[in-house]
Amino acid sequence: MEINWVIIGIVVAVVIVLIVFTTKKNQKEKKKLTDLLNNDFKKPEEDEPNFDDAANEK
Repeated sequence: MEINWVIIGIVVAVVIVLIVFTTKKNQKEKKKLTDLLNNDFKKPEEDEPNFDDAANEK
């Protein structure tokens, strides 16, 4: 039984390309999610009054 190195080389190359492709796609998705989570927030309403403004009104 002889080992066919050409077939093994092709399979290894395909696996490496698949790993690189998956990693790059994952990094893009991670960046998109990070940007979305960092920029998608609503400014909370002020629960406490600003005492400096209240002092100026009197």
